[in-house]
Amino acid sequence: MDKRWRSVLLDTLVMTAGLGTLTMMAIAKPDIIGRFGIDDATYEWQHIAYVFGLFVAFLLGHTKIYEGSFKRSVAIALSWAAVTQALIPLAPNWQTVVFLRFVQGFVITLVPLFSTQIAHFFVAERPFAKGIILSGIFWGGVFGNISGKYAVETLGWRGGFWSTVVIMYAVLAIWWLFTEDFEISHRNESSTKVNVWKMPFTWVLGLTFFPALWVIFTIAGFSASLGYEIGWTKEQVVALSTSLNISKALWSIAMGFVGYMLSRKNPTPRGLFKAIVQVMIFSYAVAFVGLLVYAKAMLAGNYTLAIASVVLIGALQGTGPAFWTSAPATYPKSIFPKASFALGLISNAANAIAPTITDMLARYSTGLALGELALMPLLGILTLIAVSRMKLPVEELGDAA
Repeated sequence: MDKRWRSVLLDTLVMTAGLGTLTMMAIAKPDIIGRFGIDDATYEWQHIAYVFGLFVAFLLGHTKIYEGSFKRSVAIALSWAAVTQALIPLAPNWQTVVFLRFVQGFVITLVPLFSTQIAHFFVAERPFAKGIILSGIFWGGVFGNISGKYAVETLGWRGGFWSTVVIMYAVLAIWWLFTEDFEISHRNESSTKVNVWKMPFTWVLGLTFFPALWVIFTIAGFSASLGYEIGWTKEQVVALSTSLNISKALWSIAMGFVGYMLSRKNPTPRGLFKAIVQVMIFSYAVAFVGLLVYAKAMLAGNYTLAIASVVLIGALQGTGPAFWTSAPATYPKSIFPKASFALGLISNAANAIAPTITDMLARYSTGLALGELALMPLLGILTLIAVSRMKLPVEELGDAA
């Protein structure tokens, strides 16, 4: 097998292990509530902390933590999840668990790190490669839900947590053996005289992915709470969540391949960016239809229709491979790694606010909350139209900037 595609599969395995094992927190919920003597509302603090950590994580890209060895950087990123996973069962109080969950969110920095790697390997193939890698997040959700139950039943909740640490580092060891290292360089902005944060393009491009993440980080929890209110069984709610994860994984790969087919027609910066925009607009359009069907299903309590809707809603993740390959396509080589983290920070701001705002709207009106979710793909399309008319940083500065 071509070593580049071997690396893509290994990266996917790391994503699956790193993100999938974190489902243990939900699987062991009854044991954790009993251990720390907390109620359901207090238990949710850890999830809020984790989601906020996903947002703050992208600030690390503007430090020296992820400079130098690529392999070392990936090991650090995965360790944010693994080390905290090992410590949670030993936590003396609930506040410590909440802090550890916040730190676990930093594992998401694997995404821009792998974007930097595939930018070295590919040009037109970047969306397809990234689509495969990002699918690991959702395969991880499926794998974690299935294996986690058996781990807790067999080893107890503490043993279940510690077994996932072994899995993460075992996968990292395999990845390490077969992955070639390279140097990640974040050139000082004073030496390049370029600040990605001062570019309007950075802000608008970052906001193109904001609506997708708004829905992705909201709909799973929202569907579960609404499903229980409707009267669906736990098995039905879990099946809906699993179906959504599988849908997102498949759409990630499929739209990544579409992005590759479009990109190879014109592998110039402008041609690559045009393909990115086209993929994201199509994905948003499909997801918009899916969210309309989903709204109708949830208001009517129609489980069959809800299952059908997530097949289309998963298209939201089709925006991911395109978005995460936009930095190497549109920024000069000297600054695109830093631009990837900046774009991640802007787009992942949705993580910190979307679930709370949607929950507030749902308390007033379920229909209003569903309408808000359905509106997001339209906002994404409008933002993409706006950014497509802007001049690319690489066109303004040249690739050697």
